[in-house]
Amino acid sequence: MPLVTDRRSVLAGLTLVGLGGCEREKQSAAATAPLPPRDVAFDLSDLERENGGRIGLSILDGHRASWRADERFVYCSTFKLFLAAAMLEKIQHGDDKADRAVPVTAADMVPHAPVTEAAVGQTLTLTDLMAAAVKVSDNPAANILIRELGGLPALEAWYRRAGDDTTRVDRMEPMLNVKDGDKDTTQPFRAASNLNWILEAYQPLVFQSRYRPLWDWLIDSPTGEKRIKAGVPDGWTVAHKTGTGGTGQTNDIGVVYPPMGDPIPVAVFYEAPESLAPEKRDQVIATAVRRGLAALGHGVAE
Repeated sequence: MPLVTDRRSVLAGLTLVGLGGCEREKQSAAATAPLPPRDVAFDLSDLERENGGRIGLSILDGHRASWRADERFVYCSTFKLFLAAAMLEKIQHGDDKADRAVPVTAADMVPHAPVTEAAVGQTLTLTDLMAAAVKVSDNPAANILIRELGGLPALEAWYRRAGDDTTRVDRMEPMLNVKDGDKDTTQPFRAASNLNWILEAYQPLVFQSRYRPLWDWLIDSPTGEKRIKAGVPDGWTVAHKTGTGGTGQTNDIGVVYPPMGDPIPVAVFYEAPESLAPEKRDQVIATAVRRGLAALGHGVAE
C-alpha cells in the first residue's frame, strides 16, 4: 500500500511554496543563468517508436535526466502555474491585493470554464481566479489573470526575470494550445529550470502565510492523476500542473517530493499522435517520468 503523507506536515517543510516569499536581493540569481547540469544517460526512443509522437523530458536532481530537453513543445495549460507565480509576486510587492474583486463578464467566456461560467455577472477575487486556473485549469480565469497582471508582456517579463529567454508568450486561451510555429512554446529543460528558479529565488513560506494555498491547489488538483503522479514511487508528494491540447499535446510539469531529500523539478511534454487514446498518452508520460527518476537513482524503471 502506498504511504499516505499528511499534507500539513509536507507543506510545513516545502521550500517551493515560498512563491509568496521575498525575492533575493536585486534578483541577482535570476539575472545569471546557472550552468547546465550534466546529462544522465537516458533514452526514450523505444517509447516513441512504440506509441508514436515526440517526448520531451527534463528532471533536475543535481544532474539532469534529459530527452529532447532542448526542443520546443507547445506548453498548453502548464503555463498557469507560472502565471499564478507572477501574480503572487505582484501581490507580494504590494502592487495588488489577493482579495481584490474582479468582475467576470460574458465576454470573458471561452471553452472550459468550470468556475468562471457560474460567476458571470458577479465578481471573483484574484485568489479565486488563481485557484480556478491552477487547480481546475479554468481558461477564462487564466485570461482574466493575464489581463490583471498587465497583459502578455507582463507574463513574458516574469519568465525573463527567471532567466528564461526561450519561452514564447504569444496568445491567450484557448488559442495558445494551437500549434503555430514557435508560438506559445517552451523547452522541457527551460520549464524545469523555471521551477528550480522558484525553489531557489523565494524564501521558505511561513506555514500560516496567506500564500500557502497555491501549493495546496497544485497538490490537490484532480487533473492528470495518471501522468506524473503515476510515475513517482509510492509515498512521494506531487505538486503539478497539467496541460492538454486538442491535437495530441499531453503535458505535465511540477515538483516531486520524496519522503526524505530535496524537491525535484520535473517537466514532461508529449506531442502524441491524435489517434492515440488519452489514457495511453497519460501512460507514456508516467513511464517517461518513472524511467527518468530511475536514471537519477530514484526507484527502478520498468
